[in-house]
Amino acid sequence: MRCYLHAFLLCMVFTFCSLLYVFSQLASTFEDSEEWNLREQGIPERRSHDTGHILRKRPGLAGLRDREEGLDRCKSLSVSYWNPYWRLPADVCGVNCLLESTLRERSGSAVKEHSDERSHLAVVACGPRLEETLTMLKSAVLFSKKPLHFYIFAEENLHHSFRSALDSWPRTVQNKFKFTIYPITFPKDNAKEWKKLFKPCASQRLFLPLILKEVDSLLYVDTDILFLRSVEDMWALLSRFNSSHLAAMAPEHEEPRIGWYNRFARHPYYGKTGINSGVMLMNMTRLREKFFKNDMTAVELRWEEILMPLLQKYKLNITWGDQDLLNIIFHHNPESLYVFPCHWNYRPDHCIYGSNCQGAEQEGIFILHGNRGVYHDDKQPAFRAVYDAIQKYPFGENMEASLLQPLEASLQATTHTYCGRASHLFTKRLKQSIMSVHQDITQSRQSGHYFNTTP
Repeated sequence: MRCYLHAFLLCMVFTFCSLLYVFSQLASTFEDSEEWNLREQGIPERRSHDTGHILRKRPGLAGLRDREEGLDRCKSLSVSYWNPYWRLPADVCGVNCLLESTLRERSGSAVKEHSDERSHLAVVACGPRLEETLTMLKSAVLFSKKPLHFYIFAEENLHHSFRSALDSWPRTVQNKFKFTIYPITFPKDNAKEWKKLFKPCASQRLFLPLILKEVDSLLYVDTDILFLRSVEDMWALLSRFNSSHLAAMAPEHEEPRIGWYNRFARHPYYGKTGINSGVMLMNMTRLREKFFKNDMTAVELRWEEILMPLLQKYKLNITWGDQDLLNIIFHHNPESLYVFPCHWNYRPDHCIYGSNCQGAEQEGIFILHGNRGVYHDDKQPAFRAVYDAIQKYPFGENMEASLLQPLEASLQATTHTYCGRASHLFTKRLKQSIMSVHQDITQSRQSGHYFNTTP
């Protein structure tokens, strides 16, 4: 009889424990459902002291102080959602916390709807870059059918010249864009170091997401860029981003045998041959929210947190300044980069030793990048011919007669160079762009809305 009593008591204990387990799982489910509903309704999640930053661990003494003040990520947020077998105590941190934070990052970085049809284009101009920058902006306006917004970062002494030049363009052209001019600004503590990195002011591009906080997406280009295809076609690459992509760039080289990074770099770089930052398309909302993996600390860092430590660690080993820093960042975060083909960033390297950009051979050059000053010397006359043709083209004239034909004549005199022998690549897409603009002008005239795009 006593054995039966013991068995009955054991059954009661197991039953009681099972009921506790069931109730705990129900509570977890309700809590999870409530949290999910909050996300669906767009209600912000719990954050520290309403600062707008998701609670997370910080390195060193700061992290210890956060724990003492009750700001520890795993104490402040429930970590029970991802454990279907047991409800962990609120102060236990493990894999569940990591998984939860990953979910939060993905939900917080969802792609925003681009309701603004305007393409946003940024450039940084310092020193004798006024005319080169204006020629780049001119090429952007010539072939774009949708409105543009230019964000021009320039030294103070160039502001008046930029404003005067853009205001002097024909009104029908001005109706296609608006512009904002900004001063060159760097973090105060290290402004001189950032300004002198590689080229004057070039590293300004690294801080655009922190300056243009209200801009969701942005196309940054160097001053020595020429558009041979509409800006909105490049802008459309944003739609090809997957859920983890936050920036897009082209490879530095297609042919490893002539690659620079894979032969000479003394720091990490992206992929097999590195990336070139002369044309950089960014989802800046995602970039501002992302926590980046790095080789300085086990803790992932935000964009504004990672730049200076990277510079301090690698400044004696980098050659190409801010581009090298971008290579280091995306080396450790390759899933965040969308790589577009070389004909969106065609440089002398793609033809100086023979043609090695298959995209250009198939479809022509979309964006010409005249780095190393080739627009202004005689080392690569084919590049200079394109620059001169666009710079000298008078607004309002027939583009086939006043731009394309003079360019084709100039390119015929460059066949003594490898790039000149590939001159048909320089005009292949340009012809299509000019034809498309002519068709658009004809349709606009017929409808009575020729160049009446409102800024």
